[in-house]
Amino acid sequence: MTSLDKPTTPADPPEPAADQKAVTQAALFDAFGGIRGTVETMLPGLLFVMIYTINKDVKSSAIAAGAVAVLLVIVRLLRKDTVKHAFSGVFGVGVGVAFALFTGSAKGFYLPGMIYGVGLGFAFTLSALVGFPLLGVILGPVFKENLSWRTRNPGRKKAYTKASLAWGLIFLAKYAILFPLYWWGDATQLGWVLIALKLPPMVLAVYFTWVFLAKAPPPIDVIAEWEAEEAAEKEAKAAAKAAKAANASTEGRHRAP
Repeated sequence: MTSLDKPTTPADPPEPAADQKAVTQAALFDAFGGIRGTVETMLPGLLFVMIYTINKDVKSSAIAAGAVAVLLVIVRLLRKDTVKHAFSGVFGVGVGVAFALFTGSAKGFYLPGMIYGVGLGFAFTLSALVGFPLLGVILGPVFKENLSWRTRNPGRKKAYTKASLAWGLIFLAKYAILFPLYWWGDATQLGWVLIALKLPPMVLAVYFTWVFLAKAPPPIDVIAEWEAEEAAEKEAKAAAKAAKAANASTEGRHRAP
């Protein structure tokens, strides 16, 4: 039996519930596309660098990468699966293909994604530093808490801040490696290193996110709150209507001869 007056200290926090860890893991898995979304993100770039390594032809490499990205979206549409990750992938590949064909350089295929990645790194870092962590904005709807963590759940705001800072620093470290290769290395080296660094930094960032959020207080389900408020309002209106009908019936009986 645990004593109610036993002091607790910040150094000895309670262990998070297993179901909270599982919910957090499932939500992160869905939010970032899971295994299939990761494969769909990597496949066009992998195909580009493989073909370019073999024939050194930018045009055929870019067209093949673009074609497989479009094919992945079509497959999802035919299967009636969610297409948000596939569409974001085909958009990024499309911009890379356009750059590669316009510049005639294989490095052009990678440049838009690298610029976007650096931008994300700065956005995650700055959002954490100003107290409006970007990861909370992204994951809030996934956990049905929207932006309630900002004012009503300081523990989760702290977790989102730490996680956003981790994402920012990991992204910036990744592109601190890639940009020197872009400037001074050849296209084949850049492509293979970029493919090698595609998954590990993402896995590390998602892992840190899971660790921070699993230890944070559970999210406030604002959707459930709104639904409960609507149900209470409907019940109150129904009760008022029933009371009005009962009063009218009573008055009618009193007036009857």
